[in-house]
Amino acid sequence: MKKIIFLFFLILSVFANAQNVESPEQFLGYKLGTKFTRHDKIVSYFQYVASVHPEMVKIEKYGETNEGRTLLLAYIALPENSKKLEAIRENNLRLAGLLKDNVPVNTDAPAIVWLSYNVHGNEAASSEAAMLTLYALVSSNNLETKEWLKNTIIIIDPCINPDGRDRYINWYNTTVGKKYNPDPQSREHNEPWPGGRTNHYNFDLNRDWVWQTQVESKLRLKKYNEWLPQVHVDYHEQGYNEPYYFAPAAEPYHDVITQWQRNFQELIGKNNAKYFDAKNWLFFTKERFDLFYPSYGDTYPLYNGSIGMTFEQGGIRAGLGIINKDGDTLTLVDRIQHHYTTGISTIEVSSMNAQQLIKEYVKYFNNNRNATNTEYKTYVVTSNDANKILAVKELLDKNKIEYGTISGKIKGYRYFTGKEEEFQLKNYTLAVSAYQTKGSLARVLFEPKSKLSDSATYDITAWSIPYAYNVEGIALKEKKELSPFSVKYVDTIPKSEYGYLIPYHSLNAAKLLSFLLKNNIKVRIADKPFVYNNKSYDRGTLLVLKTSNKYNQWNELLEEASKRFNIAADAVMSGLVDSGADFGSPDIRPLNAPRVALITGQQTSATDAGEVWNFFEQCLDYPLTLINANDVSWINLTKYDVLILPDGYYHSLNDKTILDKLKEFVKNGGKLIAIQGAVMQLAKNDWGIKLQENKEEKNVEDNSMNVKKYADRERNDLSDFIPGSIYKVELDNTHPLAYGFNEFYFTLKQDAGNYELLKDDWNVGVIKKDNYVAGFVGYRLKKKLKDGVLIGVEDIDKGQFIFFADNPIFRMFWESGKQLLANAVFLTR
Repeated sequence: MKKIIFLFFLILSVFANAQNVESPEQFLGYKLGTKFTRHDKIVSYFQYVASVHPEMVKIEKYGETNEGRTLLLAYIALPENSKKLEAIRENNLRLAGLLKDNVPVNTDAPAIVWLSYNVHGNEAASSEAAMLTLYALVSSNNLETKEWLKNTIIIIDPCINPDGRDRYINWYNTTVGKKYNPDPQSREHNEPWPGGRTNHYNFDLNRDWVWQTQVESKLRLKKYNEWLPQVHVDYHEQGYNEPYYFAPAAEPYHDVITQWQRNFQELIGKNNAKYFDAKNWLFFTKERFDLFYPSYGDTYPLYNGSIGMTFEQGGIRAGLGIINKDGDTLTLVDRIQHHYTTGISTIEVSSMNAQQLIKEYVKYFNNNRNATNTEYKTYVVTSNDANKILAVKELLDKNKIEYGTISGKIKGYRYFTGKEEEFQLKNYTLAVSAYQTKGSLARVLFEPKSKLSDSATYDITAWSIPYAYNVEGIALKEKKELSPFSVKYVDTIPKSEYGYLIPYHSLNAAKLLSFLLKNNIKVRIADKPFVYNNKSYDRGTLLVLKTSNKYNQWNELLEEASKRFNIAADAVMSGLVDSGADFGSPDIRPLNAPRVALITGQQTSATDAGEVWNFFEQCLDYPLTLINANDVSWINLTKYDVLILPDGYYHSLNDKTILDKLKEFVKNGGKLIAIQGAVMQLAKNDWGIKLQENKEEKNVEDNSMNVKKYADRERNDLSDFIPGSIYKVELDNTHPLAYGFNEFYFTLKQDAGNYELLKDDWNVGVIKKDNYVAGFVGYRLKKKLKDGVLIGVEDIDKGQFIFFADNPIFRMFWESGKQLLANAVFLTR
């Protein structure tokens, strides 16, 4: 009871004056929670505290966002630890086994607690709480925090997503009146598209921890992996009608999560509950927020040896205050207090259990290095295209997963067939041993099928790298000795005054094509295989000839592109081939640089539209015009060759005028690319596609006594649920949309979108009866997902309508789908 009384005295005292350092209220000039604080002021407060207490607080700027805002970390420690911060960091990596030197390991070390705030910009209470937490840790009035710091190092990231936060804050400050209006219907509680949740590219950063596709994630995870804390908390907000959620989490838990990690979540939860109960604050645990998908701010730390947790305060849409369903007014002041309390509580529990945290941390990584409880001991990916393997290597490097190579013939579980088979490895092979420090994370990313303890999960349930990257994979139950992996990169190309042939087998080839077209290099493509100088070339081979490029620095630009994208170009001296189409044949056609527009804004999914935007700017580096969906009625579409409709909820696609305009665009030679929800809506409006009907025979048995129970309502819905599962898609790789692929592709399916086979057009990607691969699918829906087309092309007069039933670039980590989308833009006729 004494500790409870002390903590609430502490909560009150942090608002008062403290010796030598101003409170957030004193520094900012207003009480925390009475207005929102811009990111630059949060940064200023952290810098100010560090300037007053340099012996305790170190500030590190670790980068900038897309919009130029500061990303920073604050390291808080007692002076005796602060002055040896680098030695503590290095020792922590030795404890994990990542730093291998001759320096003795010190197990009598402080536990490292990392607190991450505001990954979702419009969940804005937590960055305010971060300032309060910092103040409590350094204030000389708070002796208890100094006791906790004897056993801990605290790392605070006050705002993971500054661009999203300021988008929300700036919008809110322009809409709120002299006093906030708690009426939920007031405009200050209804953000316009895209909202402040996401980053500059409308990307959800809390789905990006392992994939690191966004600049904020890349920079932050580099620092995270340099520390690998024992405890990590990810601060969020949920709907304003919800109270507060903290650990322990809901099932499913991935089975690599240890009993200790589960137990410590219970300790944290009980301590949080003690303080919340004392103040009559409501909360819940063990519901909704599970621990399965590997790219969250709780699961990624868990799979890296930490105690990873999500804390969720009710507050989305709440602004400075809102009346909730209970008739109570939830204020920003309340939300800050709740987040502050769980942060201080977490530090307290971590300090009290610091030595056990260190002991279990060491045990976790020792078990990893012994591949404890791991079925597969070696994971192998192999390809004849170096760039496909290098893409996997890049992901492993980001996550500090070790790898090597093997060669010859092996026997194991072959991902592409789902069977135990012998397999001859290809030219480039990457092998990952389970016997390593990052063994658990490697297992989570590579295992063919993850085991679900509960199908009611919060996110996708399948993501295995060989499927996402569409690269041949084999999982072995035996340990293999690995040799160092190396690849010889392209550093020059042979000289030719006639032209070059460029293989088209990977996303890098699409990037190279984008580069050449953007630089006004004329490129041609082969629509049929051919043989030149005794070497076979596939469909999709690119040709850059001096013809049509006489006045450009085509040689220099091609050599630059070959080096940048690591693709060897073969020199040719004549247009006469050994067999197949000569270079002047109609089967060798020119590719023009398309003018591309993306429909965005209201009616579209902000995250899906953002992924396409990000793909063009950060991956292809190709010009893209963004058009608001609400403006399509007056936009001059003749200025564009390609129009992309991302997933969304388009009320305008029910408007005949808009539909006729889109059809006219296609008929006159335009290319319309529709994705996921946009396809579903067009299927209802006479675009030549139709959703697959359920041809399952009706159940004729007597169901008169099959009465549903109200308590089972959530479970009953699971029979038609598909949170994200992998299906094998049979490809027609003779069509330009599938150039560069073998006979199949793996799609991540998230809905029931499955279309009847096209009668007179091109069924480029079809799903057959037994094409399910991995992940949870409700039993009723599973019966429906067969014998349909997921990727198709309709030739309409001079133009084309191309559709993807599933998002091919989901969260920008579904690597193989990026090439499909690039093919749709650049290669299709």
